[in-house]
Amino acid sequence: MTFELFLVVAFFVGYLFGSIPFGLVLTKLAGTQDLRSIGSGSIGATNVLRTGRKGIAAATLIGDALKGTVAVVLCGYYGGPNAAMLAAFGAFLGHLYPVWLKFKGGKGVAVYIGVLIGLLWPAAIVFCVTWLATAAITRFSSLSALIAAFVTPLFLWWFGQPALASLFVVMTLLLFYAHRENIGRLQAGTESKIGAK
Repeated sequence: MTFELFLVVAFFVGYLFGSIPFGLVLTKLAGTQDLRSIGSGSIGATNVLRTGRKGIAAATLIGDALKGTVAVVLCGYYGGPNAAMLAAFGAFLGHLYPVWLKFKGGKGVAVYIGVLIGLLWPAAIVFCVTWLATAAITRFSSLSALIAAFVTPLFLWWFGQPALASLFVVMTLLLFYAHRENIGRLQAGTESKIGAK
């Protein structure tokens, strides 16, 4: 297999990992209603939390993060940094647009963190610290994710990783697009706060 072909394979391996709908699978195994019929209809951990099952929401968050990390580490081990980055992008797209669910997936925050862990773990810490600080001040989960994602490419560029910074600019734009309804509610003052009933 040529290196160029392996890069293509790395992207699709990442996409297939990213397409695993942990939230949907875990809630079905737990016997809750179809995750896509409640809240935002997303398959991510935040929507799983709306079922009232905190343990399943936590498991979804971990699963969604790890599928990104595993794809990046696996492809990076066999193909180097470029393969790892393509696997990261594939995993992120796979979560947002999973082939198994008619391309309607989650909003990408957990996978974003997961691929950061695999590519450059200090950036994942920066993301999480920024999210926590923003959440503590505003109590908006979506706004916290958006601000953390905005900060991430800036940190990567500052950290001397221009290629990763470019990749995460694209991923951040996609994450913002996935949160377009949240952004509308934030602007309208109708977005739910963390812990609100």
